Amino acid sequence: MAGDKRKVQEINAGSMADIAFLLLIFFLVATTMNTDTGLMRVLPPMPDPNQKQEDIKVKERNLLLVFVSKGNNIMAGGQQMDIRQLKDKAKEFILNPMDDESLPEKEAKEFDLPDGSKWTYPVSLGVISLQTDRGTSYETYIMVQNELTRAFNEVRNEVAMKKFGAKFEDLNEDQRNVLTKAVPLKISEAEPRNVGGKK
Repeated sequence: MAGDKRKVQEINAGSMADIAFLLLIFFLVATTMNTDTGLMRVLPPMPDPNQKQEDIKVKERNLLLVFVSKGNNIMAGGQQMDIRQLKDKAKEFILNPMDDESLPEKEAKEFDLPDGSKWTYPVSLGVISLQTDRGTSYETYIMVQNELTRAFNEVRNEVAMKKFGAKFEDLNEDQRNVLTKAVPLKISEAEPRNVGGKK
């Protein structure tokens, strides 16, 4: 008696490559990637070519120089300080609460509020100039940027609480636009120095 051998049917693997390709495309499309947003900075407009260079210069009292050395030491307004002191120094510079002669001038500007009324606020003419050394660590640079930005954010919050009775982030878009003009983020970055040399 002959053995009844049944032929085992082969699995058709011809479409496996297509399925793997479709799965690959699905995961590429469905996966989200974190993107580095970087630092939000609004660059100033290009200066008028017809304007004389001496007209562009900022008065010394309206400029707070912040320098970060190769050793990550911070100097602000001619004083060496810790990173924790920088925010308060910047806030004092922005607000000039006592109208100190050595701190920035203020210019009273009128703003149109969303409800149709007018608001006059003394806008600081101060600019914070940040300069680093070529050997400054990136971590310290980011920490200094964060502290300076935090100073402006805290000033905006204080002004928002006085004027609108709410924090800056809780205001509507029109109110935030007005406050952004009243307390503009003025951080200028100078070309890095090569005092300490490269690391």
